[in-house]
Amino acid sequence: MERIAVSRYCLFVGLAMAGGFLDLWSKHAVFHWSTLPWGNTYWIWDGHIGLQKSLNEGALFGMGQGMVWLFAAISIFAAAAIPLWLFRLGAAEDVWLTVALGCVMAGIIGNLYDRLGLSGESWPEFLPRAGERAYAVRDWILLQWNDEWRWPNFNLADSFLVAGAGLLVIQTFRQPDSKPINSAGQAEATKHS
Repeated sequence: MERIAVSRYCLFVGLAMAGGFLDLWSKHAVFHWSTLPWGNTYWIWDGHIGLQKSLNEGALFGMGQGMVWLFAAISIFAAAAIPLWLFRLGAAEDVWLTVALGCVMAGIIGNLYDRLGLSGESWPEFLPRAGERAYAVRDWILLQWNDEWRWPNFNLADSFLVAGAGLLVIQTFRQPDSKPINSAGQAEATKHS
């Protein structure tokens, strides 16, 4: 395995930290916006794009509500495994894979911060657990086509996770065919006739 260039470390850490910062800053700005009370929507494009506070104890599309600690554990495992894969096992040799996993790490940072309750957010007064610390992801971006078709609220961390996953999918189609492995575990040379 070749030595990984310092620029790949910088690319990965830069994407992860910048994305995580943007996510946490945007959540803080929206959730501390005093003129946007819980349950109300501030429309950027009337009826289509808005800002609306919500807390999500689940994962994608709110699945797995109440399983915060499972999702936090998975995030911690992924946050440890990604740098190992990139820099110890050499995956960072591929710049696009480094970019994709930098985006994924940005999403992990933002949402894990919320799941660990580090945001200090409390459940709003109209919910049964009012005043209790919220170990939930802060979502605030609202998209809808009309009142019948509304996308579940999300945040920038979710966007980074989806972008990173999309890049990983594209990356799988870009990979050249791998060489067959012989019985000794070594890659065989391709034979041309």
